[in-house]
Amino acid sequence: LFMIQKQTKLRTSVVKPNRNISFPIGTIQTVDDYYEKLDFSRVFGKHKKKGVSIDSLVKALISYKLTENLSISKASDWINRPEVLKEFNLEEFEQRTLFRTPEIIGENVLEIVADIQDILFDLYDFEHTDTNIDWTSITLHGKKARLGKYGYSREHRPDKKQITMGLSELASPINIPVGFTVRAGNVTDVVHFNDTYEQIKRKLKEGSLVIFDKGAHSKENVETILNDNLKYLSSKKLNTSDDKRIKKFRKTNAELIDEKDGIYGIKYEKPSRIDYFFFSEKLKNDRLKTKHRRALKKFEDAKAIQNSIDNNKGLPKRFQINNELVDVTYQYQTKLKELSKKDALKLVKSAQINGREGFFCLVSNKDLTLQEALATYRKKDSIEKKIDSLKNVVKIKPIRVWSDNSICGMLVIGFIAQLFLSLIQYEHEELKHTSTKFIKKSLSNLTVTVEFGKNPQKRYIYSNFDPINEMILAQKGVLI
Repeated sequence: LFMIQKQTKLRTSVVKPNRNISFPIGTIQTVDDYYEKLDFSRVFGKHKKKGVSIDSLVKALISYKLTENLSISKASDWINRPEVLKEFNLEEFEQRTLFRTPEIIGENVLEIVADIQDILFDLYDFEHTDTNIDWTSITLHGKKARLGKYGYSREHRPDKKQITMGLSELASPINIPVGFTVRAGNVTDVVHFNDTYEQIKRKLKEGSLVIFDKGAHSKENVETILNDNLKYLSSKKLNTSDDKRIKKFRKTNAELIDEKDGIYGIKYEKPSRIDYFFFSEKLKNDRLKTKHRRALKKFEDAKAIQNSIDNNKGLPKRFQINNELVDVTYQYQTKLKELSKKDALKLVKSAQINGREGFFCLVSNKDLTLQEALATYRKKDSIEKKIDSLKNVVKIKPIRVWSDNSICGMLVIGFIAQLFLSLIQYEHEELKHTSTKFIKKSLSNLTVTVEFGKNPQKRYIYSNFDPINEMILAQKGVLI
């Protein structure tokens, strides 16, 4: 008998090493175009006139930030390839030259941001100058920077030092970032407000609206805005006077704003401001569900403690202070012995539920309708999306640099990278609602492969065109 073997799949290709390299030409071309269009040579060139061109280094760092985005030492390796150096009009340079670049930027950060603002407002005829401002924290990996302090961590890393960053953007439908500030990690929003506001106010037309959340709302901050003949819209923390409104609140006496979410509103006019007082059925249900989950968690924690008491065991570690320098003696008891689960949950819920669930208040010195006030404040989420894009698309975090100037310098690089992505959305109506993640990916996908032959001649092969990168580069005149 003869066995006939039949080949059912193709043999795997044999990969032979070569000297060919690929790099993201779509990103490099776009960065170069916006850098030239915005004439950023005027911004950076004056701060370093000798040695390697700072303009070329900044363009290279922005391009790297929008592609691989690892460490500065890795960026040096990425740039220091002959074909890539050629794109940035650079010659091979030492790694320390690239490390020095964010230091120079950080030393001159206030002037650089002011120059960027001047260019943006001169080049673009923005339809308004209403502005959203917001703040966030960024974790530091390192202990040398003086800006690094322990504070309230939005990234849920209370064990790490951090810095705080303020961001300002022109409100919808423009949505372009126009300023950012950096403060120590323990600076609160209400204190940081002054730096962020003072940086942008010189560009705001009289009567422009400044929109910010309740974390930065204070009498002093409001008075600062009023003294500049500007308008403001903010959320405010509910207080005892609002509790009186809540007791009197009746849907029949309020205006229905949003039938889907069950939002009702009442407008309270005061001599110097207007309170836009709202109740939301959806918000009430969401908050009650959250408080119910918290009550269950507290009940389970109390049960774990009671089990320790009943079994004469030590307190579970999650309830202890774990610090070698602190001596603690625990004495504890629970109310579970005398309460049923139902009564215990009822007790916890009653302690958490205060009757304010579902209510919120916006405050402004601008006379708006209830619908306008709510819609305008809701659109403030665009700056929250900018901050998310900075952190998770441009990836300004984690920060691993060493000095205050380096921190500020690298944040400027990230800020400009985000600015370029936002300008793409602003200039291309079709991309207005396209995620910056997809825009960034599309540009970096467009690569050029440099193929080395047996002779000195090289062949350049462009790959991975798609509708987004074609649209962007065609407008810039890069594509034929």
